[in-house]
Amino acid sequence: MAAGTWLELSVAVDQEAVEAVSEILSRVAPGGISVEVPFTLIDEGLAATPETGRPATLRAYIPALDGAAAQAAIDQVTRDLGHLQAFGLRPIGELVVQPVHEEDWAAAWKEHFPVLRVGKRLVIRPTWRRHRAQPGDVVLALDPGMAFGTGLHPTTRLCMAGIERWSDEGIVDGARVLDVGCGSGILAIAAAKLGARSVLGVDTDPIAVEATIANARRNRLVRTVGASRGSAPVSAGLAATWGPFDLVLANLIASLLVELAPALAASVRPGGRLLASGIFIDREPEVVAAFGAVGLRILDREQQTDWVVLDVERPST
Repeated sequence: MAAGTWLELSVAVDQEAVEAVSEILSRVAPGGISVEVPFTLIDEGLAATPETGRPATLRAYIPALDGAAAQAAIDQVTRDLGHLQAFGLRPIGELVVQPVHEEDWAAAWKEHFPVLRVGKRLVIRPTWRRHRAQPGDVVLALDPGMAFGTGLHPTTRLCMAGIERWSDEGIVDGARVLDVGCGSGILAIAAAKLGARSVLGVDTDPIAVEATIANARRNRLVRTVGASRGSAPVSAGLAATWGPFDLVLANLIASLLVELAPALAASVRPGGRLLASGIFIDREPEVVAAFGAVGLRILDREQQTDWVVLDVERPST
């Protein structure tokens, strides 16, 4: 296949199986997984509300240039999904593989990305859609490109609502923020729109870094939001420029939160806060234990369907 062509791996799954299938796909597609939750259009088609009772569609993309490597990745995913399906715990569909070009991929996203209101004030507006802003609306203009993060999945909505609660507490205004696994930059931009002094997004995928920078530009936040390739802990140079971090955002998956617990704890200043999302309820005890082991204290939790976000503090003493 020609350079610039990708293979799309997609599978329809029960929403409670999203995390398990995401982990399988992420083994072959380190750039990230897209999660498309079905939605119903409201407000004359200008906004949407997610539907939790229907299957979600997970998509991952792998380069098609190396045919042998691509086939090995497909075989691995097929095998791992088969093992998961054998348990019969949650409905999981068959893997669908098809070639896509980058321009086709970006266009396909638009169908699954409506205007979405999150919390009391935050509104996510795709750049190709219109929105009649209401008094008090904080509107984020977003184009995910080939990065992931649209606000439709419960993990992202939980995180954005958490940022809004932090704003209501008065701890976002003037804060220095780190967004670990920034994806499209949606959380970084939300924090900046709610008054953060500076926001650094880090991601292992260079496409996500580019998307965050581009979306910061769309929202006229280039002086506030930056992005760099990496993870937690950030390099000494970035920490010196952007830190110390008052607030840390980590919308990942449970296994990564457990693995990165020491780095996340070290990233937030004493007395600062961490918002950890992407936690399926069955994995919550593991994450809580990992955070406790590095001295972090759980202040609060919120739940949407079977997904949990933890509001965490690094004690000052």
